Amino acid sequence: MPKRSAESILTQDVYFMELALKQAQLALENNEVPVGALLVENNHIISKAYNQKENGFSATYHAEILAIEKASLANQSWRLSQSTLYVTLEPCIMCSGALVAARVKRLVYGATDPKGGGIESIYQIGNNPKLNHQLEVTKGVLKEPCSQILKNFFKAKRS
Repeated sequence: MPKRSAESILTQDVYFMELALKQAQLALENNEVPVGALLVENNHIISKAYNQKENGFSATYHAEILAIEKASLANQSWRLSQSTLYVTLEPCIMCSGALVAARVKRLVYGATDPKGGGIESIYQIGNNPKLNHQLEVTKGVLKEPCSQILKNFFKAKRS
């Protein structure tokens, strides 16, 4: 298989992050914290999700967890070792652990989460050598729009 150029990877990452942002918009429309995610294998979307904690009455209904569950059902396997997760916000500790447990190959995220990030901001779960799996991580893809949708949401909540 020919190696893809950095430019083609970035173009693909931007494309899928734009779709993750559409999921975040759905969360916003449902009065949820606007985080969207999708899992991709071989350039095909196998699942997409957005935060549903408020409407689903569950602390675990983060976009990443829901996307992992849907993808596992679609693949008939909990192992997602050929997949890439695109998510608009750096995964929290719970979601970072789930990505490792599901053996997700690669993570691409937009905004960092300085108060709850489990990939780089607080913990480095995704590349901890003590764990049985590490993720390839690309951060900051469409960082500004990913950050802005969250800032707007929380600003509206405070006013």
